[in-house]
Amino acid sequence: MSVLLWIIFVSIFGGVLSVSCAALFALNARAHWVNSLVSYAIGALLGAAFLEILPEALKLSASVSVVSGAVLAGILLFFTLEKLLLWRHCHSDHCEAHDPVEPNAHGRSGTMIMVGNTFHNFVDGIIIAAAFLADVHLGIVTALAIIAHEIPQEVGDFMILLHSGYTKAQALLFNLASSLATLLGGVLAYYALRSMQSVVPVLLALAAASMIYVAVADLIPGLHKRTTLRDTLEQVVLIALGISSIVLVQLLVSE
Repeated sequence: MSVLLWIIFVSIFGGVLSVSCAALFALNARAHWVNSLVSYAIGALLGAAFLEILPEALKLSASVSVVSGAVLAGILLFFTLEKLLLWRHCHSDHCEAHDPVEPNAHGRSGTMIMVGNTFHNFVDGIIIAAAFLADVHLGIVTALAIIAHEIPQEVGDFMILLHSGYTKAQALLFNLASSLATLLGGVLAYYALRSMQSVVPVLLALAAASMIYVAVADLIPGLHKRTTLRDTLEQVVLIALGISSIVLVQLLVSE
């Protein structure tokens, strides 16, 4: 299968899978499942960033300083975007970025969710395309990590849309439409980057930065709210499972 077909398939399949799973979890209100997914997603993100994406970026780049500088710049960039409420990952229907102060602000909250989620999905498409252009195996691992963290994020977005007054059908359709931005970003990046291979290592470094930032700044703080020994052990095991899944995919696709 060609690289472009891989990008199209992963973008569509990943979007439909994450939104469908999110709707299932949100409608059944299985909060514990979502918490478990968040822990798993942290492991998948960190595993993909440190075990696959950064090593590949360093291999393709002639300068370690350029790659490390891109990671640092990426973390600062995503911090800034999050401050602007364009890159917000909430995993419940109550958070400081989305919980409206005014009773009449529910609609604006839902609109902001969709704007931020669409932008985020578009960037995910660029990341997926850059990974596949570097190596198909890298693309598969990167897509797995993105899907893993998309599911708990989509659950939060789904709950916020319902809280904002949208019907279940509307929330599902809007999330599916937003997921198409991944396909758009992936296809556009594929054609733009084929003649700009020198940019791929920097984009991979930015992809790693986004995964590290989301895991460390956005997801891990939520785990600290559950402080019992049982919860902590469960979180550690699930994070390790997320990392192990990346290693397993590496082994499977390298055969």
